[in-house]
Amino acid sequence: MSFLQLDDVTKRYGDLAVIKGVSLSVKKGEFLVFVGPSGCGKSTLLRMIAGLENVSDGNIRIDGRDVTHVEPARREVAMVFQSYALYPHMSVYDNMAFGLRMIKTGEHEIRERVIQAARTLQIEALLERRP
Repeated sequence: MSFLQLDDVTKRYGDLAVIKGVSLSVKKGEFLVFVGPSGCGKSTLLRMIAGLENVSDGNIRIDGRDVTHVEPARREVAMVFQSYALYPHMSVYDNMAFGLRMIKTGEHEIRERVIQAARTLQIEALLERRP
């Protein structure tokens, strides 16, 4: 079963369709990367998945649940921005833990999840650094 499912997702600004009928399926644990030139819609697509942009047409499902019209805070999705300037005063660990703290995850679970993600990304040695 797909964890993230986009079905014919379109984004329009007026008459201009900037995202046209994107469909994809991502299983739990898979990594997905959107690659393309500046202005091609990568960030817009991510913002729609996170709920920060409205979907003009199509549907987005997360873990089988239709979240197309669900507010961002109720989607349990986080975005990692390209620029480090979002939380430059915080350590790498604290930046990684930030979203989990916002949804009131216990500190023990936060630590486990951050350490596991750092292992996966091979950045354990960087956790105490600041961006």
